Amino acid sequence: MEPVELRTPRLILRAPTSADVDAITEACQDPEIPRWTTVPSPYARTDAADFVRLIGEWWADGSQTVWAIYADELLVGAIGLHHITDHPTGGDAELGYWVAAPARGNGYITEAARAVIEWGFAELGLARLTWRAVVGNVPSARSARGLGFRFEGTQRRFLTSPRGRDDGWLAGLLRTDDRAPVAWPIDLG
Repeated sequence: MEPVELRTPRLILRAPTSADVDAITEACQDPEIPRWTTVPSPYARTDAADFVRLIGEWWADGSQTVWAIYADELLVGAIGLHHITDHPTGGDAELGYWVAAPARGNGYITEAARAVIEWGFAELGLARLTWRAVVGNVPSARSARGLGFRFEGTQRRFLTSPRGRDDGWLAGLLRTDDRAPVAWPIDLG
């Protein structure tokens, strides 16, 4: 599959290129990103270069679609549909994202995710999206809830990363869901 560019009123989402390696490296120096994601820590420029290379491979084989998020030509985050599967009744994928520290609190992830979700359901024919996060990642959970994901539970020692195993929150969004936020049975402050 060829990479697709998505646009929202404030954002451009596009597959990153080698020109973005330094910006990705800088963003991933923030300790909050590896704390909640599988991003390596410490994060080196070679990690960003490998990430960009892998994104190209993932788009080509259709296994994952990852975009860098830009506001006013500045990298503000990354978002993707991961572990894409196909099925006659509609495929599945996992929504994942991170946002650079200076860009937090501006609603960029929610805006970008709405575009990615719509594209995944319409263009990939997905039937279901999954969201997972390390227990305690309240900002990510607030975003997922705001996008209409339904909380489906806590999985013990389910998420793996370089730091080991973490308990994980799980939520799902179906193509047929109305996308209105619903209450979650966990404290999101």
